[in-house]
Amino acid sequence: MSDSQDFTIKVQSEEAKKKEKPLSDKPDFQGSSKLLKDAKPDDESEELSEEDQALKEQLEMLVERLKEPKTELYRSALETLRTLIRTSTSSMTSVPKPLKFLRPHYPDLQALYEKWPPSEDKSLFADILSVLAMTYSDTQPRGTLRYRLLSASLRPAGSPLADPGTWGHEYVRHLAAELGEEFSFREEGGLEETKDSDKATDSTQVQLPGTIEDLRSLAKECATFLLNHNAEPDAVDLLEEMEIIDEITSLVDDNTYGRVCQYMIRMVNLLPPPDDVLFLRTAHAIYVKHSKFPEALSLAIRLNDPELVREDFNTPANPLMKRQLAFLIARAQIPVEWLHPPSADDEETEEVTFESDLQDCLYSTKLSQHFRDFGKEVGVEDAKSLEDVYKSHLENTRPGISANVDSARGNLAGTFVNAFVNAGFGNDKLMVNAEEGNSWIYKNKDHGMMSAAASLGLSLLWDTDVGITHIDKYTYSAEEHIKAGALFAIGTLNTGVRTEVDYALNLLSEHTENKSVPLKTSAFMGLGLAYAGSHREEVLALLLPHVADHTISMEISSMAALALGFVFAGSKHGDISETILQSLMEKYERADKSLDEKWAKFMVLGLGLLYLGLQDASDATIETLKAIEHPISKTAQILVEACSFAGTGNVLKIQSMLHHCDEHVNSKKEDTDDKKDSKDDGKKDDTFQAFAVIAIALIAMGEDIGAEMSLRQFNHLMHYGDPVIRKAVPLAIGLVNASNPQLPILDTLSKYSHDNDLQVAINAIFAMGLVGAGTNNARLAQMLRQLAGYYQKEPDSLFMVRIAQGLVHMGKGTIGLNPFFSDRSIMSRPAVAGLLATLTAFMDTKAFILDKYHWMLYLLTPAMYPRFLITLDENLENKPVTVRVGQAIDVVGQAGKPRTISGFQTHQSPVRLGTTERAELATEEYIPFSHVLEGFVVLQKNPGWEKEDKMEL
Repeated sequence: MSDSQDFTIKVQSEEAKKKEKPLSDKPDFQGSSKLLKDAKPDDESEELSEEDQALKEQLEMLVERLKEPKTELYRSALETLRTLIRTSTSSMTSVPKPLKFLRPHYPDLQALYEKWPPSEDKSLFADILSVLAMTYSDTQPRGTLRYRLLSASLRPAGSPLADPGTWGHEYVRHLAAELGEEFSFREEGGLEETKDSDKATDSTQVQLPGTIEDLRSLAKECATFLLNHNAEPDAVDLLEEMEIIDEITSLVDDNTYGRVCQYMIRMVNLLPPPDDVLFLRTAHAIYVKHSKFPEALSLAIRLNDPELVREDFNTPANPLMKRQLAFLIARAQIPVEWLHPPSADDEETEEVTFESDLQDCLYSTKLSQHFRDFGKEVGVEDAKSLEDVYKSHLENTRPGISANVDSARGNLAGTFVNAFVNAGFGNDKLMVNAEEGNSWIYKNKDHGMMSAAASLGLSLLWDTDVGITHIDKYTYSAEEHIKAGALFAIGTLNTGVRTEVDYALNLLSEHTENKSVPLKTSAFMGLGLAYAGSHREEVLALLLPHVADHTISMEISSMAALALGFVFAGSKHGDISETILQSLMEKYERADKSLDEKWAKFMVLGLGLLYLGLQDASDATIETLKAIEHPISKTAQILVEACSFAGTGNVLKIQSMLHHCDEHVNSKKEDTDDKKDSKDDGKKDDTFQAFAVIAIALIAMGEDIGAEMSLRQFNHLMHYGDPVIRKAVPLAIGLVNASNPQLPILDTLSKYSHDNDLQVAINAIFAMGLVGAGTNNARLAQMLRQLAGYYQKEPDSLFMVRIAQGLVHMGKGTIGLNPFFSDRSIMSRPAVAGLLATLTAFMDTKAFILDKYHWMLYLLTPAMYPRFLITLDENLENKPVTVRVGQAIDVVGQAGKPRTISGFQTHQSPVRLGTTERAELATEEYIPFSHVLEGFVVLQKNPGWEKEDKMEL
């Protein structure tokens, strides 16, 4: 129910209380005051107090005066009416007395108004009628606005109407509601439709005066009033309805801009394109105007706009603020080149443009050192053995079963568990120690050796100087797989950090032309991981020829395309997308069987990653893909569209993905010429449905309500979907809740992990690892131990249980996989790329992860980042301060200054933060430079703090 209807009902209900007489005696409210007076002479005088009776009589006398022929009395009568209406105080529960007493006279006054000639008095009369129209808004829509516009049109040039706020809050809310209605009415061309209407009320709407511009200027007046009276959401809604939201930048002040921006940013996920981008840009403009650089930069990163990022980074003069912004850019893995003004000699000056402190922040040079110090602070610096993770003595296994401990599959699982659990600490017991490292590698078979050597990169994550010396010796190994693993480790090691010497580029580039497939693909993916999100043109020159070359295998082409997708995530790079599309076209035209291969999906994923988070930018690419009449085309369209809208919560896109899931493709027999038999045809054809399920998760994960609703859809898909859909559902649940183990999710996945379909069970077990990644969740650890006992005779499932156990204890509980950071407002594109690539491998677990391509589990590396809050002083040294950590609460639109966290505990920084947790400083001794206390936060001593202490003393 609208405000205006609500108000009208109040008026009518108060009148109804007085109508106790039979219907025949009911007064005619449409009649004159005399009739009204005659109808109930005794009752009303008894009901009304003397004061009210006097007011009623005075108002009726003024109305009578307006009906008299003496025009010179009009002005004073109108002025008195206006004063009486304005000065009547009203609570939220009662209608102002003058409006109640004047309501029966409203039709008379309307008729009277029409007879008056245009004059300033008539303008004032219209203004008063505008207020009275609130009581009739149910039968005469938009009357308040109509008389307001008429009043304005009757004013002499240069004498504007009084501010609508002078009539009070209720009037402004009425006006705002009617402005929105009128604007929609005009935009939809409703005027023509109602011209032949029988209703008199509608025909009056046709004659509403004023232009769209008049409506907008009145809306701005209302918005200004609302902003100044703690109704910021109402002001934003009104301007958005009038399609002038960008005008709010000039209306906000120091007191209102914060709440306005918060509300606008929260609305972004609920708006259709292009309004969502407009809201972000408007909020960005407000933050810049008020010199809130971290807030502005975080929005520039969300918009993926190099120009805004450069401006926001280079504007502040304060070196400490610059460093804080540098930390934010490093965390988002934004290309550092964006920060330079574009010029011809940019490449030559690139390394020397930043002072060393700033460069350390931008390149994450000290991330490894800070992370290890953090590990010491929270008491997890010691290396964990496999048994510390498995806790086999707690598993429900039958005696004698665990004798076969040294199996190749068991050792391979141990390699991954060891790498994930000790990631970043550089002190694991299996690999980093040279002698044991060699012996452990040889405890694995061929391709197992590759994953074992590659695990070094994860153990030494971010520590480029020490890491390279450890890995280097393996690059000279005679064993091809060990060498390939070492190349992969170099890439993993450099993920998320940047070095001036570009180790990865120098060491891996020579191997991109190697004849050996393992060495070649390792070099490709190493480059992809090392430069994820960096948009480095040097990598493009090395990899693009392999995508275009149709003489080489699909495996090599696809890995090159995927690596380029990692490096140029969210760049909509024309050359790469064109080359991948051309390659797919050529293969299709030549009826090349390679499009049917399992690798083809990685090529189209590489294409999709180029459009990560760019929404409509991928339209032309999707249209081009439609020209390829091959099952891979539909998969590609879904992947590209899903990547484009990743994290936006776009409801229409989720709906279209759900439509893809309702087909029962196996009954179709399409494209049988290219297939071996109809069974294969079914399998090939329905792959796109599995990606449609992942797409739902990918789009919904940026917005809490959408994410919650998607889980319900997954439940339905699990019940009614085909096998290809069912196997993707656990992965989708894992993606929506990465590193966020909620009990209902754990219970659901635990149920799926016992599914009759082994592929569903294996994917559910991996999803349990994703959901619990880096949380040390005790309940989840116990579930996985039970699964280890349950699947003790099923090597594939047991292998996956071990992987999940490694993920849950990732970084000994300090590293998470959630791609959202900065209070879950910014999506890290490289992190999404890493998660998507891994999930794509799980679409066909038997062909990839459970075969010889288990190294694809390391593609999770770009999503791995410590979940900590480290406070630094002005010299970027550790500065322990007292902080409160609790569950984040959404306080947008709430009155006053409510607490933003609940159930908090007080700690000394550095502290570990959960995915849904938020931190705040316990005292005002220091001023943080960041608006969100997460990751690295630079602090400055509050100059007023000591004074307060002294005063207390």
